[in-house]
Amino acid sequence: MSSLVFWLLIIGVIIVARGLKVIDQYERGVVLTLGKFSGIRNPGLTFIIPFIQRILKVDMRLTTIDIPKQEVITRDNVPAQVNGVLYFMVEKPENAIIGVQNYMYAISQYAQAALRDVVGGVELDTLLTERDKIANEIEKIVEKETADWGVKTTAIKIQDIELPMDMKRLMAKQAEAERERRAVIIRAEGELTASENLRKAAENLTAVPGGLSLRTLTTIESVDKSTIWALPIEILEGFKAIHKKSNE
Repeated sequence: MSSLVFWLLIIGVIIVARGLKVIDQYERGVVLTLGKFSGIRNPGLTFIIPFIQRILKVDMRLTTIDIPKQEVITRDNVPAQVNGVLYFMVEKPENAIIGVQNYMYAISQYAQAALRDVVGGVELDTLLTERDKIANEIEKIVEKETADWGVKTTAIKIQDIELPMDMKRLMAKQAEAERERRAVIIRAEGELTASENLRKAAENLTAVPGGLSLRTLTTIESVDKSTIWALPIEILEGFKAIHKKSNE
């Protein structure tokens, strides 16, 4: 009798040990009783009936999945290698377990398909300049189609866009031509400003009697002080006019 009790105690301890489960803070436990969903267990120590119940743990943290690089043909027939990253988290663990076989693999594949569809519908210039807008469109598509899976897409980012080598060379030439065009415009604007300043200076000099001749004399003096220049009569008259005006 004592040996029977002993073995019963051993069996009881084994059953209890097998039934005790620990759920981490970032997890939830989906309990299946005889194959049917019977509840959600929260973090901490919990107990299930061995051989009758089993528990499937689901990670509730924000999860990151890489969208592999893939070749996409844009709307203007330019091949581009595009990859990205997907951020999502589980909201309803029971749906993530029961509604889809492997929710991580499923959402990754759906994100790849959505990326190809969206990128294939835009032109290359839009793809290069409006990454965030395209990523938001992909995110909306994935979030809408995966809502029944119990997961929520929080963000999708396009990381790298790789173009063919000939396309890169063409874009480099276009960028160089644009830089040259801007340089020409800047030089032209500088020359226009300089000419306006010269025009205003000439108007101010001509407004004063003999001013223009005096400016000419100053320029000649700055060029070569060792040379003796014959002064036109207009310059001398300019000196007289300035002297007369200062005495008035």
